[in-house]
Amino acid sequence: MKEETRPWGPAWAVARWLAAALVVALALWPLLARADAVSVVPVGRAVGIKLFSDGVVVVGTSDIDTSQGLVNPAKACGLKEGDVITHINSTQVDTIEEVSALLQQLESQPLRIQAIRDEQPLELTARAVQCASDGAYKLGAWVRDSMAGIGTVSFYCQDTGTFGALGHGISDVDTALLMPLESGSILPASVGGVERGRAGDPGQLNGVFDTSQTLGTLWANTSGGVFGTLSGASPWPGQAVEVAPRDEVETGKATILCNISGEQVEEYEIRIEKIYPESETDCRDFLLQVTDARLLEATGGIVQGMSGSPILQNGRMVGAVTHVMVDDPACGYGIWAGRMLRQCGLE
Repeated sequence: MKEETRPWGPAWAVARWLAAALVVALALWPLLARADAVSVVPVGRAVGIKLFSDGVVVVGTSDIDTSQGLVNPAKACGLKEGDVITHINSTQVDTIEEVSALLQQLESQPLRIQAIRDEQPLELTARAVQCASDGAYKLGAWVRDSMAGIGTVSFYCQDTGTFGALGHGISDVDTALLMPLESGSILPASVGGVERGRAGDPGQLNGVFDTSQTLGTLWANTSGGVFGTLSGASPWPGQAVEVAPRDEVETGKATILCNISGEQVEEYEIRIEKIYPESETDCRDFLLQVTDARLLEATGGIVQGMSGSPILQNGRMVGAVTHVMVDDPACGYGIWAGRMLRQCGLE
């Protein structure tokens, strides 16, 4: 007897094969989706941060008392707060000392000042004047060439030695503009005490730098943090974890790692209260609430110096602490870790 062949037989076999393949693909999809996920080691360690500007930043102007009366060459030639002076008469200047030495050398000769304003180059002409009280030649511009303070390292990459810290950029305290980075470094630090945060007063970590050694060099100061490369093997133990995609960060329980005493890093409970829509200009991605009684007792919540403390959720790094709410130090903001990775080239 001849076996009957049903017309749908081969098609049914193909359909069964496709269905089985789909089941396998769905089972493997989470693994495949994470195949390219970046892993970093969360740190939470307080360090000293030193930054030297590329050029000198004008933070203000003032009149100079001369034999001819009060004059202000900087204001008269058009220099403004926030301008970055890079050259005087084709000579590059990066420090206050270099500017002062050139002014004494050139005395009252015309000065061609090259500067940066709002990321655009400009050229101005001025003449220094002699101060009646000390005989020095001056422009009447207050300038800054460096900054230093305490901050927290968020993460480092085991493969490249790249690290990220702060979760926000280092801005000049007078102009609120990002300091243009010429060079910088991170140094070992120990937290000696805490000024607790209160409504209207965010508080701060008080620490001491160890200037005898450098942990790493800085090569970027961005709105999403400062970044650099470790000088050698990492001084911070820890296990690498994946960085969570932005759409997998959840409101609810999370933790932060921070260093509020000595050199000890501890984990504290927080809540992610709100996740904001992603913005190109605002790096405040999350609203945070400190819920850990130990941290609230010790610091009042988030204080200056804790910026950069990594935020962990569901076994992955989701971000870093960036700002405190001045009116409520138990609350603050965080940046998504993926944003930091993009800004340092790890994603």
